[in-house]
Amino acid sequence: MTLLDRDAIPPEVVDRLRAGAIVARVGAATIDLTGTGQAAVSCFQGLLTNDLEKPGDGAFVYGALLTPKGMVVVDGWASRFGSRVRFTVPVEGREQTLALLQRSIPPRLARFADRTDETAVLRIAGGGGHAIAFIGAAGLPVPAAPSHNVEGNVGGTVVEVARTNELAPFVFQITVPRNQLDAIESRLIAAGAYGANADALELARILAGWPRLGSEIDEKTIPQEVRFDEIGGVSYTKGCYTGQETVSRLHFRGHANRQLRGLLFETDPPVAPAGAWSPITLEDRDVGRVTSVAWLPDGGGSVSGAGRWIGLAIVRHEVPIGATVRAAGREAAVVDLPFDAPRVAPA
Repeated sequence: MTLLDRDAIPPEVVDRLRAGAIVARVGAATIDLTGTGQAAVSCFQGLLTNDLEKPGDGAFVYGALLTPKGMVVVDGWASRFGSRVRFTVPVEGREQTLALLQRSIPPRLARFADRTDETAVLRIAGGGGHAIAFIGAAGLPVPAAPSHNVEGNVGGTVVEVARTNELAPFVFQITVPRNQLDAIESRLIAAGAYGANADALELARILAGWPRLGSEIDEKTIPQEVRFDEIGGVSYTKGCYTGQETVSRLHFRGHANRQLRGLLFETDPPVAPAGAWSPITLEDRDVGRVTSVAWLPDGGGSVSGAGRWIGLAIVRHEVPIGATVRAAGREAAVVDLPFDAPRVAPA
């Protein structure tokens, strides 16, 4: 479970998410696939839930690698650079990803390499046109459209800048050589981005209703249970991929028994909800579990301590939006996602 305590997020971070941009380092693993011609793209296309072939060179898409039974092994962002594919995953999923690729990628067609120790990842979150303006002012290349990436030279450093779709919790992902991380981050802050930590990106993720490996996603999670349909993480028009049968059958013939929802905790009492994957009950019946909890400051120069607790939860399909449940030892309203305040959207 993810828990962001009261002192994790300063109010100014909320202000910048609403009308500005933040930049923060990410705990991510970077894995490259290469091959002759389009072999690496074709091999990865047979594993990823999303379509990496149709968008063409320069594509940047979100998706997951699954077990043959359709359970999520790891989720991440895939980039195409010519014949190379770069897959950026949560650092917690590094070993699972490498093991899956070892089993699934024929070495005569393509090869993969772990670049995590050589590269570092920054992400920029925020709304309006600020994120694009800060990228440009820092001298970094700007992808021409969402769901695309571009590579450029910044002061002698090769930098990869990828732009997400309109639903993601961040706007840009910037991949740099690890020894140049400080310099590129300083450029962005000097251009006007607010320097934050990973907790700020976690708040943006929760507000966007985006799942996290180890919190919303475990070894028994099916993509549709964690909003993959809503956030554009799965394609139903591409060719076959590992686990597709389960995902497609669920999409065309039924619905997931569990769904990812938001929680708005009652403001009184103001104490923090309990942690550790607490159960959720409705009329004394167990209907799910809490997966992420965060304190959302009011921002806007509000009185210190003002705000409210919000959260994410996996609940049974029949629990309606607006229902009041007992979650993490507190009363909370079940709400649709993403959260309204503030809406974190790309420029």
